[in-house]
Amino acid sequence: MDPRILDRLRCPVCGEPLEQATDTKALRCPRRHSFDIARQGYVNLLTGRAPHVGDTAEMVAARADFLAAGHYDVISAALAAAATDAVVRLGATGAEPPAPDVGAYPLVVDAGAGTGRYLGAVLAALPHAVGLALDVSKPALRRAARAHPRAAAALADTWQRLPLADASTAVLLNVFAPRNGTEFHRVLDPAGTLLVVTPDTDHLTELVAALDLLRVAPDKAGRVTDSLGGHFTPVSSAVHRAELTLTRPEAASLVGMGPSAWHTDPDALTARLAALPEPVRVTVAVRVDGYRPR
Repeated sequence: MDPRILDRLRCPVCGEPLEQATDTKALRCPRRHSFDIARQGYVNLLTGRAPHVGDTAEMVAARADFLAAGHYDVISAALAAAATDAVVRLGATGAEPPAPDVGAYPLVVDAGAGTGRYLGAVLAALPHAVGLALDVSKPALRRAARAHPRAAAALADTWQRLPLADASTAVLLNVFAPRNGTEFHRVLDPAGTLLVVTPDTDHLTELVAALDLLRVAPDKAGRVTDSLGGHFTPVSSAVHRAELTLTRPEAASLVGMGPSAWHTDPDALTARLAALPEPVRVTVAVRVDGYRPR
């Protein structure tokens, strides 16, 4: 593992620093707690059994295909721009080689990273930053481990203590994922930035109406701020929109990669998808909110 990333990791059992074991494919702490590195490249930093397994292989495959087609590049571009601004404000370089100390390299963490595409986009915009993808889904992490040469991936439950040192993170991404305000605050640099992406009220509105999908709560923005537990102050907010023109299979992938995949009857959904007129026109509308630790 890249020493610039390993330097920020901490044992999820005792909180001690981790080192790469020379005799096995594992990370170990001074107290001999050991964590295997899977052959697909991610390290398992779970302690005990996770209460859920995250996105299924089918959901991850749908997401990978949909994102690879560039349909959500509006989100990637917004995050890359916001993260670049955040790193400049932090005083880290990101775009220029930092000092030789591995701790000088800004760390970007994606909590609930999925396939790692958004993390990869941010790292592409910050050529001297490093990144860590955290997720509880093994199928997602198999892809996230290959999302970018300067990124690593770890199996971790973001509802639990994050396997990171205090104040170790320059930018923390949270894209359509659960938010652990207490832990996000602990791992962020005091001058760091949390970037949260959530759906705006008209996100995918055409599919929501036609396919009877989950709807965005009208008070979503306020609930997101409340969920951060008073640990953060909002500092920026912007809504980004795009109009997509999709085939029916692409619309099916879009539905299959999101939360509606857990809550919609598959047979009814298939019938409704088959009835959609082609091309399928869909509105993308997301909020990108920036927060600073209090």
